[in-house]
Amino acid sequence: MTDEKIPFRRSKPPQRIQTTTLWEYPSQHYLADKPGYQGRRDEQGDKEYEGATPSWVIWQLLQRYTRTGDVVVDPMCGGGTTLDVCHDLEREGVGFDLGPTRPDITAADARRLPMPDASADFVFMDPPYSTHIRYTEQPECIGTLDAAGEDGGEAYYESMTQVISESARILRNRRYMALYVSDSWRKRKGAKGGGNGTFMPIGFELFAIMTRFFKPVDIIAVARGNRKLGRGNWHKSAEEGNYFLRGFNYLFIMKKHIDDARR
Repeated sequence: MTDEKIPFRRSKPPQRIQTTTLWEYPSQHYLADKPGYQGRRDEQGDKEYEGATPSWVIWQLLQRYTRTGDVVVDPMCGGGTTLDVCHDLEREGVGFDLGPTRPDITAADARRLPMPDASADFVFMDPPYSTHIRYTEQPECIGTLDAAGEDGGEAYYESMTQVISESARILRNRRYMALYVSDSWRKRKGAKGGGNGTFMPIGFELFAIMTRFFKPVDIIAVARGNRKLGRGNWHKSAEEGNYFLRGFNYLFIMKKHIDDARR
């Protein structure tokens, strides 16, 4: 026996490159190959941050579309997951957020990024899916804009157009970006029975906006491992109310492609 402390439990399988358009992994976080950046070796980002992106999704993207030393930008960095994955893979992570949660995230609005044109090698984004999470009390937060509001979601989609446009501006030509998002459904208050709710096809709407600035590369369906999906009462309500629980997220992969003649 030894008194040496074990730094983590090896309870997660090793990461491997996903080769189909359906991505699954049994954990929110992967097991890092080297000591962690902010947290433990088996965890990236802030586990208490609501709505955090699965770190293994970012790992997959950076393995495929970036190289050692590349500048990777997350305009809505949240709990810092992207920065920790960049550290693991020896990329230069740059994170912005309206409400920074740690010192290595810069306070900035994703609609107006403080970066020069064509200065990033990859952009990853996990934006608010309408108003499903309250990220900050700041009134300018995109998470306060309803994708099914009285304006028909105009303010939300206009703001996201600005964010996507900024991503295109800072990205170098022939480099990639990815957006991780889910559709949303909201039950009408006091309503009963099927159809008594509002479906928000946020994924399709944002994909259409992205094609104005980027060339589509592929669409990935990422199976959601949310523990709430295991609650029997949630499934019973969905069956009785004739609606669906969100079982996957979209992962849109895009490429900036400016022809030489347009430069």
